[in-house]
Amino acid sequence: MQKSRVLFICTGNSARSQMAEAFLRRHGGEWFEVFSAGLEPKGINPFTRQVMAEQGYDLAGHRSKDVFEFLGKTHFGTIITVCGNAEERCPIFPGIATRLYWPFDDPAAAGGSDEAKLAAFRRVRDQIEARILDWLKTAVLKEEPAS
Repeated sequence: MQKSRVLFICTGNSARSQMAEAFLRRHGGEWFEVFSAGLEPKGINPFTRQVMAEQGYDLAGHRSKDVFEFLGKTHFGTIITVCGNAEERCPIFPGIATRLYWPFDDPAAAGGSDEAKLAAFRRVRDQIEARILDWLKTAVLKEEPAS
């Protein structure tokens, strides 16, 4: 069975889309080939790496990617934008079956101490994982062949 491709898009591909990519790979990699990209790639935020490592995810091989690395070159069954800016500015990917918008707060916009920033990253991380797990309950049913 060929896996359906999913692309998570955010502005910088530095936090939310990276987290979503890692979570879907772990929880849904049996059914989906997963990617992430940004409209203005910025490099992965160190707090993203830290809060994902707390959950056993090593993002050492991850890098921020530009959506134009994929546009017109890779077919995606599903595109999921995880911030309002990406939802508004996302280019049109021809032939996608599903486009979803899952708005999450930008943890990089959190102010205060490093501990306050980490708390924001952890909150968004947990929200993204919960959303992935919830989505998989219905998405996998669509991917499994009828018996």
